Amino acid sequence: MEKNEIHSGDDGREPMVVVGRNPVLELFESGRTIEKLYVQRGEREGSISKIFSLAKSQAVPVLEVDKKRLDTLAQGNAHQGVAAVAGALSYVSLADMVSGARAKGQPPLIVVCDGIEDPHNIGAILRSADGAGAHGVVISKRHCPAIGQTVFKASAGAAAYVPIAKVSNIAAAVDELKRLGVWVYAASADGRRYSEVDFDGACAIVLGNEGCGISRLVREKCDFAVSVPMYGRVSSLNVSAAAAVLLYAASEKQRKSETNTI
Repeated sequence: MEKNEIHSGDDGREPMVVVGRNPVLELFESGRTIEKLYVQRGEREGSISKIFSLAKSQAVPVLEVDKKRLDTLAQGNAHQGVAAVAGALSYVSLADMVSGARAKGQPPLIVVCDGIEDPHNIGAILRSADGAGAHGVVISKRHCPAIGQTVFKASAGAAAYVPIAKVSNIAAAVDELKRLGVWVYAASADGRRYSEVDFDGACAIVLGNEGCGISRLVREKCDFAVSVPMYGRVSSLNVSAAAAVLLYAASEKQRKSETNTI
């Protein structure tokens, strides 16, 4: 990749490179600013034609390149003959995340990632958060992978839609969420079975590191602990699978509660 091919923004943040047909389509449809589109020379079939049309309608420059150039841009990810360069991701504050939910007349539903290191897990959590109608995902500045193309691809494009807050300290973020009127639930094997938890009102679900779980200080600050029962021989779910189970359980109970109060 040539040095002048992708430029940093005025604030020094690197633009995001998104690869793969579905993620690029989601990027176009999200309304995010796209600086340029790279397409493998000779590719015109299937969803590539739709991507071309979207690029034309949004006046996005299209560069036809060889596979080697796309391989470099993709950094090992499957690009399927297409890559897009988008403006740097904008993060939101916790207060904006909570107020955004309440502006919609909905109780906030937020995911807090405490030390999750695998970008594929972060992407899968963002995908589940979008599917469950959650209002945001909180990540750490120091102990979380960058929200780059691996995360974006693993999220199936959900990273373009789900508000993300990037904080210096997860424990302090939990304190702030509680001050904002959000109940905080720690996902933990010794917690109460999720099917027995009400998830009433505003809630945040804290998910811990793939190996050691939620840090002690963060766990102590949570209001409740909630678990996913295991009936087989494996002792726990992958963190992104647990996130999906808990998010949908919370979302369904919040929606039933809203319906019952109307």
